[in-house]
Amino acid sequence: MTIAVYARNTSDNNTEYLEQLIVLSSKENFKVTVFKAYLDFLNSSLQKPLAVDIYHNSEELIAQADYVISLGGDGTMLETLEYVRRSGIPVLGVNTGRLGFLATVYKEDFIKAIQLLIKEKFTLDKRELIELDKTTCFNEVNYALNEFTIHKKESSAMINIDTYVDGVFLNSYFADGLIVSTPTGSTAYSLSCGGPIMMPDSDNFIITPIAPHNLNVRPVVISNNKTLSFKVSGRSDSFNVSLDSRSQTIKNQSDLQIKKADFKFNMINLEGQHFFETLRNKLLWGIDKRH
Repeated sequence: MTIAVYARNTSDNNTEYLEQLIVLSSKENFKVTVFKAYLDFLNSSLQKPLAVDIYHNSEELIAQADYVISLGGDGTMLETLEYVRRSGIPVLGVNTGRLGFLATVYKEDFIKAIQLLIKEKFTLDKRELIELDKTTCFNEVNYALNEFTIHKKESSAMINIDTYVDGVFLNSYFADGLIVSTPTGSTAYSLSCGGPIMMPDSDNFIITPIAPHNLNVRPVVISNNKTLSFKVSGRSDSFNVSLDSRSQTIKNQSDLQIKKADFKFNMINLEGQHFFETLRNKLLWGIDKRH
């Protein structure tokens, strides 16, 4: 068994986690491989560098890893998708960051989580993804776990987004932008713009306008078996399109099309974990701040 580690170069992701993992790997007889840039970051502050296998890119990770540990917050988890791609390699999110709807393992439980992982005491939470038409400039990583977003550039005027579902006209959204979210992304950008929370296994998309000009325009939930298409126009000669945290500039009057991807992102759900518990903990449900 080989466990890959992916993390950003931040002080929160210190050497402690990797050192513990290396010690445990020698006891439990599994291999560890680490993202090269992250290992270089750690070793730069050590007198005795950590000796461990490395990978540089998606191809090397897929060739080596059985599982991936994402160290950080939800943003790091989203970046991990770029490395596992269509491989189906399961990913475990360890939260060394802040909120953590995707990275649900507390850093204090790191070793306990790895022990459950290697004993295969988990289920796979198969998350749906959104795929954008490949004619755009996202190349091979033209999919998102959380959301697809159309947004005006910087402080420019609002944009008009003509929206179609399976070729049938839905609405012209005159707004700062538009979010199409997966159930996974329902607790992310869409939620902050007034969208609903959905169970991860809900087979739907959420269409949520961003600061719409007409206040009676509300979020809409549709089946994710539908194909959505958009034509964007406005005073600016371009606008921004995002897939999770990755963004590109698209010319005005461009046509865009999205659908459910033909593969899923496998999140590791350790024994004893449940989405309802995550909701209660992250949104502080049931906690009375008056006391």
